[in-house]
Amino acid sequence: MTKSVVTGGAGFVGSNLARHLLTAGHEVTVVDNLSTGRLENVADVLNEVRFVEVDVRNRESLEEAFSGADYVFHQAALGSVPRSIDDPWTSHDNNVNGTLTVLLAAQKAGVRRVIYAASSSAYGDTPTLPKVETMRSLPLSPYAVTKLVGELYFNVFYRVYGLETVALRYFNIFGPRQNPHTQYSAVIPKFITAALKGEPVTVHGDGNQSRDFTYIDNVVEANLRAALAPAEQVAGETFNLGCNDRISLNRILGRLEEILDRPIARVHVDTRKGDVRDSLADISKAQAAFSYEVRVPFPEGLRRTVAWYQQNG
Repeated sequence: MTKSVVTGGAGFVGSNLARHLLTAGHEVTVVDNLSTGRLENVADVLNEVRFVEVDVRNRESLEEAFSGADYVFHQAALGSVPRSIDDPWTSHDNNVNGTLTVLLAAQKAGVRRVIYAASSSAYGDTPTLPKVETMRSLPLSPYAVTKLVGELYFNVFYRVYGLETVALRYFNIFGPRQNPHTQYSAVIPKFITAALKGEPVTVHGDGNQSRDFTYIDNVVEANLRAALAPAEQVAGETFNLGCNDRISLNRILGRLEEILDRPIARVHVDTRKGDVRDSLADISKAQAAFSYEVRVPFPEGLRRTVAWYQQNG
C-alpha cells in the first residue's frame, strides 16, 4: 500500500487532503503540532489515519514519522500576510526552518517525492495578468518571502541531492473546514459566517480587488496528480494552482446575496499592508504536466462552502 504523510494534516488544506488520500487507498500519517490545526478537522478519520503530534522543526521526530513513506505532502505553515507583518520572525521560523527540516527528514527517510504548498503571494503586486511561473518574484510581505524561500529550497534539494520535489503555488484556496474565527482568517469564511449571523461584513478597501479563488477539491486532486506524475515532467518544478478566473470581493458578496437570498451589509475599512491588488493564475503548465483540471468552478465551490458552514456552524 502507498504510504503518504501530510504535514499540517489537521489544518484546512491538510485535513481535506488527508481524506482524499484515504479515498485513493493510501495509508496516511497526519503530522501536526495543533498550533493552528484542529483535531476536530480530522475527528471523523482519526481511526483511519496515524496521527503524530509534532512540530515540523523537530527533525528527529519527523524522520521517525516519515519512515517508510512514499510521499510527503508538506502543508504545514504559519499562514497569513498580516500575521507575518506583525511577527516576521515566527513566520520565518515556522515556514523556512520548518520547510528545511521537512526536506532533510524526507531525504534521510528515503521518501520518494515531497510536494510543497507554495503560495501565489510570491508574485507580489505585478500589474501583469495572468501570473505565469516564469515571472519575476516580488513578494510584498514576510509571509510571501518565507513561502518563496521554501520553493527555492525544494528546487535545490532536487538539483543538488536528487530528492524529487514539486512546488504548487496555491491561489487563495477556500472551502469546508477553513477557520473563520481568528484575526488572520481568510476572507471567504469570514464573509460567510458574518452573513449567516446577519452581521455586516468587513471589506478592506473598495472591494474591487480581485483574486483567483480556488475551491479546495481542485487543490487536493492536483496534489495527488503531482505526486504520481513522471519525474521528468514535474521534479524540481513550480506550478500554479488556480482556476484562471478573476473574482473581486464585491463579486463574492453578490454571489452570497444570491445564495442566501438577502442583502448583506458592508463596512469598508483601510486596505491592509502587504495585500496585492489583483491576482489571476495561468494554469497551463500544470495542465500540461499532470493534467490539472478545474473540476469545481468558483460559483459551485462557494455554494458548497456556504452549505457546509450552514450545517456545521
